[in-house]
Amino acid sequence: MYKELEADIPGFVRPSHGFLLGWAKQGVLLLNACLTVQAHQANSHKDKGWEKFTDAVIRTVSQRNRGVVFLLWGSYAQKKAAVVDKKQHHLLNAPHPSPLSAHRGFFGCHHFSKCNQLLQAAGKKPIDWSYLPDKLDE
Repeated sequence: MYKELEADIPGFVRPSHGFLLGWAKQGVLLLNACLTVQAHQANSHKDKGWEKFTDAVIRTVSQRNRGVVFLLWGSYAQKKAAVVDKKQHHLLNAPHPSPLSAHRGFFGCHHFSKCNQLLQAAGKKPIDWSYLPDKLDE
C-alpha cells in the first residue's frame, strides 16, 4: 500500500511502521474477508464462517451510512460488493495489494486519491493518508 500511496498522494512519505490507527481515527476500516489463517497457509480458514461475519459488517456499514467509498482489493473483497447498496455508495475495484498480485493493477489504481475525490464531491472530509503516527496519541 505504501508504494502506491507514494505514487498517488503528493508528499506522502512512507513510514517505518505499519501502525494504521491514524487512518482508523478518520473512519477507514481495513477488513479482510477472513480474519484468521493458519501460519503460512493463505485461505486456510476460508469457509469457516468468517465470510458471513464480514458480509454482516459490510452490510451494516452500507445500511447505516451514506456515501461510503469501498475499496475492494482482490477477488474475495470484490465479492463483498453483493452486500453493498450501490445506489448509496462508491465501489473501487483493484487487484489485491499483496506482493504476488499488486503488479497486476493495484499499482497505478490511484484508489487513495480517487477515494478523496469521491468524499470531497459528496461534501465529506478527505482522508489524510499521511496521518500515520507511530504510537497512540497521549
